[in-house]
Amino acid sequence: MTDYDYLVVGGGIVGLSTAMHLERARPGCSVLVLEKENALAQHQTGHNSGVIHAGLYYTPGSLKARLCRAGERATKEFCDSHGVPYRTIGKLVVATSAPEVRRLRDLALRADRNGIEVEAVDRARLRELEPHVAGLEALLVPATGIVDYRRVSEAIAEEVRAAGGQILTGARVTAIAEDADGVTVRSTRGTFRGRRFVACAGLQADRVARLGGLDPDFRIVPFRGEYHELPDHRAGIVDHLVYPVPDPALPFLGVHLTPTVDGRITVGPNAVLGGAREGYRRRVVSARDVADYLRFPGMWKVARSHARTGAREVLGSVFRRGYLAQVRKYCPELRLDDLRPHAAGIRAQAVMRDGTLVHDFLLRGTPRQLHVANAPSPAATSALPIGEMIADRLVGSGPGSRRG
Repeated sequence: MTDYDYLVVGGGIVGLSTAMHLERARPGCSVLVLEKENALAQHQTGHNSGVIHAGLYYTPGSLKARLCRAGERATKEFCDSHGVPYRTIGKLVVATSAPEVRRLRDLALRADRNGIEVEAVDRARLRELEPHVAGLEALLVPATGIVDYRRVSEAIAEEVRAAGGQILTGARVTAIAEDADGVTVRSTRGTFRGRRFVACAGLQADRVARLGGLDPDFRIVPFRGEYHELPDHRAGIVDHLVYPVPDPALPFLGVHLTPTVDGRITVGPNAVLGGAREGYRRRVVSARDVADYLRFPGMWKVARSHARTGAREVLGSVFRRGYLAQVRKYCPELRLDDLRPHAAGIRAQAVMRDGTLVHDFLLRGTPRQLHVANAPSPAATSALPIGEMIADRLVGSGPGSRRG
């Protein structure tokens, strides 16, 4: 058994950021990152839209709003100092109906309360900015950018190793035991002991918490986000990211057009209840994963509350015309044969027993463990300040971080 100051479970961007900030907070400390896959950033970090969010949507004063705003700046600064390419191209949120115009104006007020720079765009100005986009009004968010978060994660991992940290892949955690002096973790790559333990397990967050002896009051429910990619001759159809006005009752932002740092344009994602926590291919179903959320009372309450939206998302998944209709609201030139296959993502959504969808970051802990129970979008944007916050709790005297 090898002893460490800190054990970190999860080799996505949040886990890696946590390891890096632990080393920055306590130079010379020993840190071990355990990742169950054979490479880093294989799940939510590597399967998203690649957007550097500015923090437009989130409840003023919430952890999500504060971390996203800090993360937008921190991500760009990190990329500048580590040679990771990104582009600040701005985002347009487009209203196509009178109710959406009202919600768009409310969104502008929220942006002001969050300290986010925005510009109101009328129909004529929208046509100047994006000739192929149709809408009544729009909101321009200049600070929004695009990046490849796998590249960011690789750069963070390099810094972790350079500071003396270790990263083990193919190390699935099978048991966690806490005592007065530390935490012992058994994995498929060996048994390790740490004075402090933090789990950034994403899609497996509730299961890792249960291994740690916690009784989770939440369940991770997978929502499959399906993307398409536009053909090369459509690559110049938009210069900005283009989003619909989001439904405030849902945690998802709607199907959007996203230029990527390598010159492509993706369309998506939708949000369909997943048949497996890590089932990126359409027909993959895990009996264990499905049974897990069907046995959870909160899931049935979510299903009743969002039945109509869920049905619409399923229809859009099965019939591409329904998916296309969501995009044609604001980009009417697109045709069915423009939607080319692209890799899907899985969003880990924490659901409480009462059926509440957790919209903010959720932490659970014991004297020597800290579990990131929910890290919703924009977790990738916010990963650097999240990692710093977690490191402060572990090194200081916050919940889950008492000194021994």
